[in-house]
Amino acid sequence: MSAWLQAYGVYLAVVVLLVFNLLFTKNFLSAANFRTQLLQAAPVCIVALGMALVIGTEGVDLSVGAVMSLSAALIPLYLGYGVVASIVVALIAGLAAGLFNGFLVAYVGIQPIVATLALLVGGRGLALVIAHGRLVEVRDADFLSLGTGDIVGIPISVLVAAVLAVLVGLLVRRTTFGRRLVAIGGNRSASTLAGLPVKRVLVGVYALCGVLAGVAGVLATARLGASDPADVGLLMELSAITAVVVGGTPLTGGRVRVLGTVMGAVLMQLVNATLIKHDLPDSTAQMVQAAIIVVAVYTARDRSSR
Repeated sequence: MSAWLQAYGVYLAVVVLLVFNLLFTKNFLSAANFRTQLLQAAPVCIVALGMALVIGTEGVDLSVGAVMSLSAALIPLYLGYGVVASIVVALIAGLAAGLFNGFLVAYVGIQPIVATLALLVGGRGLALVIAHGRLVEVRDADFLSLGTGDIVGIPISVLVAAVLAVLVGLLVRRTTFGRRLVAIGGNRSASTLAGLPVKRVLVGVYALCGVLAGVAGVLATARLGASDPADVGLLMELSAITAVVVGGTPLTGGRVRVLGTVMGAVLMQLVNATLIKHDLPDSTAQMVQAAIIVVAVYTARDRSSR
């Protein structure tokens, strides 16, 4: 039962929540509501995909929210050079942050939770310095369309999240890099003895996580219509870890469930939306989220102990 719950529990939970809302939540069954739910879940999904890769190596990245903030802070500085230039700079910032984390973990030997904690604090501080501690409004219509526009009726940010999910799935399932990633998470010592480039793979994984956080920062800024380093990505690391764990990826590494991670992000968004629509406070949503994490981690632990 625990193995089944870990593999498929997130899908069952999403179905149950959808049925509940269809029956008991007013105006839930509308295109506008589904659009809103997907828009809010997209950044969490993108960051969670990168987090799933890191957790698959038996690591963790606590700096993803700060990386989003840093990317957001850089966008207004380079919009004058064009939308593409500002996005490239934001992604380069995410890449640099990921390479920094990967270097500390792979070559310096610092525990992932400690290495990324440093950037969690320092990254947002640097973002606030860049933005002079204030919100900067973004008015470029082309850039804002990334957050508000759509293609054939589907929001651009949702399409980006879907494409990235497919690419990450192919990376894990169909490439040598993905197989090495999973092998390292399963047994790092054995992978080293087998001659796998463990350090290079770890650096690559954290770099990818940083780039994905940068993408989420760009989309969040476009949807907000402003660069707000104090708010963009706040507590995103917790939401991403929750989505990954609930989606069935064990914290002990050695497995990456991409589709489960996507559904985990959708589930957490549905939980928050359900509680809000029934006039329950944010504190209740946080407690429910904590309970879901405990259940998911316990289920994974029970399975691994066998």
